[in-house]
Amino acid sequence: MDFKPQASTTLKKKISLPVVGGILGVSALIGLVNSSVLMTDAGYTYVHQNNVTGELDVFNEPGIHFRVPFLSKITKYDQVITVSYGNTTGEDFYQRLPPIQVRFADTYIGNIPVTFRFKLSLDPESVKKMHREFRNNSNLIDALLVKNARNVTVITATQYTGEEFFQGGLNQFKSKLGDQLRDGIYMTERRQVEVEQIDLAPVGVNQSNSNQLQRTQQLVWKTVPVLDAQGNPERQNNPLQQYGIAVTQVTIGDPKPEDQLNKLLMDKKRLVADRIRAIQEQETSKAQAETEQLRKEIQRTREVQDAQRNKELAIIAQQKEVEVARQIAEREIVEVEKKKRLAEVDKEKELAIAQANLEIQKANALSAEYEAKAILAKGRAEAEILKAKYDAYGANRDVYLAELNRDVSTALYQNLKNYQVQMPNNYFGGSEGGKLTTNLDVITGFGALGILEQSQKMAESNPKK
Repeated sequence: MDFKPQASTTLKKKISLPVVGGILGVSALIGLVNSSVLMTDAGYTYVHQNNVTGELDVFNEPGIHFRVPFLSKITKYDQVITVSYGNTTGEDFYQRLPPIQVRFADTYIGNIPVTFRFKLSLDPESVKKMHREFRNNSNLIDALLVKNARNVTVITATQYTGEEFFQGGLNQFKSKLGDQLRDGIYMTERRQVEVEQIDLAPVGVNQSNSNQLQRTQQLVWKTVPVLDAQGNPERQNNPLQQYGIAVTQVTIGDPKPEDQLNKLLMDKKRLVADRIRAIQEQETSKAQAETEQLRKEIQRTREVQDAQRNKELAIIAQQKEVEVARQIAEREIVEVEKKKRLAEVDKEKELAIAQANLEIQKANALSAEYEAKAILAKGRAEAEILKAKYDAYGANRDVYLAELNRDVSTALYQNLKNYQVQMPNNYFGGSEGGKLTTNLDVITGFGALGILEQSQKMAESNPKK
């Protein structure tokens, strides 16, 4: 029972010595390699301190670098550092600082949450200088960035009054804060100055500008910048500038005033609200009065307009009647002038016709006169001819009669050569001078005539008998 455990222990001792030696050798080799190689990451600046030569090397870019093992020191700095006051959501210890408590020019106190973003220089000499003075990243943040940011914020707040800061001066405060962090704090002096404030005009009766803003002046003690000959503010040396550290961003949260200042601001806000309400009521009453007055003016204007319109309509009606009468008179005048003109035209026409007829009559008379003269001359000529003819006939009477009888005989022969004269077959005569004096005589005569015609027809039809 006792032999086996002793043998096992002896065997373990024999095996573990070389194994342990090998493991230690490998570990030492790995430690040597790790101590000889530096692997840098992006976003960090590494300062390599050679303890043998005392030289400092700066690495700003990611990569692999060699160093003296066990005789060198590596210090890592953040290239971008965020310092936040009043931000409880930060991850690093320097991002969980309380808000900066400042005292304004009018002795009121306020808590300002503000965040600063710094960027380290990439210049190796600036980094070496910064490393010699602060030695590590935490000391740089605590001794330089945090204290300088707080100091500039407190000094900048003395250039404003509490009311000025919380009533619209926050953006200007932020601009001045960033400017002094980048280029140096202003050289200042305490002086009594006039502060311009914007407030509502006092409420009063018969006041037309009671609802308007007005500017007021107030004398307060403030810390004001000292200006040079060119009008630019004189500055102190910037502690960040000698290390090449730049301020890239300044962000201010919701500042909180102390209770007394907050009460003053609330009272003033309530006073302004009451004044605005009073102004609104006054304006409402004034507007109602103006509306009523305007309504009366409108009514009066409407009545005046109606009266003026009726007057104008009456004038227009009278003018229309006058115009109609004038038109009628002018038309009658035109008609009279027309009739007169037509009468004159008719007279002129008749005169023209009479003159034309006169000329025609004159022409006819002259024509008749010449026609009569022509007829007379013609008659005289024909008479002379006839006389000469009859004189010729008288001288040759026998010859003329012979020629005349010849012409008559020729004409009768030409007209009567085919003419036959048939005598009547019967004759009826009356008792008194051969006339039929009574109807009986007529009837008897026609009867005898009919019998004779029948006898003649029978004789013609029977010629042998």
